[in-house]
Amino acid sequence: MFDYGYLLFIVASLALGGLASWYVNHQLNKYTQVPISNGLTGAEAARQMLTFYGISNVEVGMGRPGQDHFDPRTNSISLGPDSFNGRTITATATACHEVGHACQFAQDYTPMKIRSAIVPVVNIASNAWMFILMIGIAMQMLGLINLAIIMYACVLVFQLVTLPVEFDASKRAMTYMDTIGIPKPERDGAFSVLRACALTYISAALVSILQLLWLLSQRNR
Repeated sequence: MFDYGYLLFIVASLALGGLASWYVNHQLNKYTQVPISNGLTGAEAARQMLTFYGISNVEVGMGRPGQDHFDPRTNSISLGPDSFNGRTITATATACHEVGHACQFAQDYTPMKIRSAIVPVVNIASNAWMFILMIGIAMQMLGLINLAIIMYACVLVFQLVTLPVEFDASKRAMTYMDTIGIPKPERDGAFSVLRACALTYISAALVSILQLLWLLSQRNR
């Protein structure tokens, strides 16, 4: 029998993901066209923020396009070419956000520690849960189905823990920009960029919650 509930889930997931992606790209593109008044590149802004907070052991390097991230394993920040070399509101907001993660790491921010601790489990669970679920359904083994649901729940926990980590990094970025006197219109633009990026994490978590609810609803069928 065709499962209209799962079809609804697919439609809702595509709608959430599509809207979030459109909004993020719109805001990023909009503020990539607006120069930052202090004239700093994203890399320079990142290094100045690190110095401001007394963090001296974090390397800021240029990574692949769109690959802006802080890596706690190497205690380093990678910025895509546009963020690394750009002298725009988007570049500054992105760079300061990643420095926010470096500050979290330096201060042993609890949600970041939790997220890092569960990464190995999530890496296994995210790749294996679907296969275990399919085997469990095919062999009608409730134990395997339950295991798949537990593994998927671990992925959801990771996504939920990621939310405060991302929100806090953006908050640190905005506080820094306010402290050093970035003009309010530019701070408002930076906030729009960071808020849009946060929506991608929120939409992903919502999709995972819907998926988990659907899995639980199928458990006893």
